Amino acid sequence: MTGTTGTGSVAKWVRRELSGTVMAGVILVATSGRWDWVMGWALVGIYAVAFAAQAIILIPRSPELLAERSVRMDKDSKPWDRILLPFYGLASLAVLVIAGLDIRFGWGALMPFWLQGAGFALALCGHGLVIWAMAANAFFAFSVRLQRERGQVVATGGPYRAIRHPGYAEAALFAVATALLLGSLWSLIPAAVAVLLLVVRTSLEDRTLKAELEGYIHYSSRTRFRLVPGIW
Repeated sequence: MTGTTGTGSVAKWVRRELSGTVMAGVILVATSGRWDWVMGWALVGIYAVAFAAQAIILIPRSPELLAERSVRMDKDSKPWDRILLPFYGLASLAVLVIAGLDIRFGWGALMPFWLQGAGFALALCGHGLVIWAMAANAFFAFSVRLQRERGQVVATGGPYRAIRHPGYAEAALFAVATALLLGSLWSLIPAAVAVLLLVVRTSLEDRTLKAELEGYIHYSSRTRFRLVPGIW
């Protein structure tokens, strides 16, 4: 394959996911100025649980997928994705930073605890969805590219029976859920930006797959909705 392979690549994926989890905790503590922010640590806990679940399920089942995902960008990644992904990453980072600063300086009204609890539940459901999608799609790459060297085929099982892009649905859900969980109305602004970028990315990837992946047009005629069943 064009990306890296083997146990070294899986180890690279493990290191990246662990460092991302630690970095999220550092950002939340540094921006809020608090070590006792319960909801901040709850979010870090969700990251850690999601990482552990992915490792337990996918390392024995699909190590090639994790090797593929250990590479952020491949030489075959679409040029438009090289632009969209960094902006999406910045928007996701801004959700954490703004939420932490909101806690520190009290910019907005306090969010009801039940709404934060709903954010926690939605975040867990979102990660469950993406793990399900990764288990059902051995070509769940980090960036948009056609994996010809791996013989990419259309994924039609699991959540792909209901929507064509469950990974993006999870990412959009998680962006909003994170803002709710952290109790910051202001962080809903970058969360909305992240959702908008994901909608654009979904549309562009859908167009790419229809043009380049054999069988995708037939699949899309059967599975009509891209992100939200019954809506779009």
